[in-house]
Amino acid sequence: MGHEEHKKHRYSLRIGVITVSSTRDEKKDVSGKILKEEIEKNGHKPCGYEVVKDDKIEILHALFSMLRVCDAVIVNGGTGISRKDVTYDSVVKNFDKELVGFGEIFRKISYDEIGTAAMMSRATAGIIEGRVVFLTPGSPNAVRTASSLIFSEIEHIWYEMHKEKI
Repeated sequence: MGHEEHKKHRYSLRIGVITVSSTRDEKKDVSGKILKEEIEKNGHKPCGYEVVKDDKIEILHALFSMLRVCDAVIVNGGTGISRKDVTYDSVVKNFDKELVGFGEIFRKISYDEIGTAAMMSRATAGIIEGRVVFLTPGSPNAVRTASSLIFSEIEHIWYEMHKEKI
């Protein structure tokens, strides 16, 4: 079966959102709002939302709490290269498999939009215990770009991870 056949399968997934920021709260979290809207717009169910500080323990606590009840989690923010950006370093070590293509395609699209500064993004995705986790930059434009990639393939990714059980 080719990739187009796999994309015909429709699943309503439970997807959580974690915003990593030292300056935003739920009221100021435009990117988290965009992600929650995209989840519902694409026929999926929100299963958690949290804003946490740029802190390894807070990030991992929120992530693993959501992974208990969600099929996927989107973590936005903290994927840059500044000293406070610890999302990538905290989460990637826990991936069973990394989906490097997500970050590669994200950076290609970003390069077309913002030029060489795109190389500083550490956007990526991976699998943890049969659940997919996406790490995206926290700006609204970056979240919109990431959403277009995520929601064009998330059901295909889920199918590939679980096809032996289906």
